[in-house]
Amino acid sequence: MSLYRPEFEAALRLLGRISRAMDDSGFRPPILVGGAAVEIYTRGAVATGDFDLCCGRQDVLERLMVEQGFVRPSGAGIATRGWVHPQLKLGFECVSDTLLDGMADRTMVQIVALDDGSEIAVIAPEDIIADRMGQYASGSAPDMLGQARALFAICEGLDMHYMERRISEETGGEYGVQDLQDEA
Repeated sequence: MSLYRPEFEAALRLLGRISRAMDDSGFRPPILVGGAAVEIYTRGAVATGDFDLCCGRQDVLERLMVEQGFVRPSGAGIATRGWVHPQLKLGFECVSDTLLDGMADRTMVQIVALDDGSEIAVIAPEDIIADRMGQYASGSAPDMLGQARALFAICEGLDMHYMERRISEETGGEYGVQDLQDEA
């Protein structure tokens, strides 16, 4: 029995096919960031409505998405930055060409093997925790502290020194690992 919703698993498989096609074409595959990464690391405890991707070649990514059946939504009141697949309820969007504005260590990115034999790249849990702490510290997303703490409690083998540095960078030195441990 899977930990994830069927539509989430289907979206992961689509991303795996796109990632393989990018790699086969000589391009670095996209990295899954944001809520979908949180959903992976929390084993489905936190659900998302979209897949945010970091990809240096958005043009290639979008061409491959179209080949997989994705369309760009259109019409009045519809956000047009992302892409949707007619059979999925989850949108895909390239949110950046550089992982966390170059602050994240790309060697920390996790490669996740999927049940269909494909693989996807996922932002390191330390970096998604730091990103959530940065959003929390900005005052724009108070619920992100809960996500950061949930990730901290679930993820094993975290590089505490790296995460301490990244949280400090993302929060302007205002928060650190201790703020995760206080309520974890």
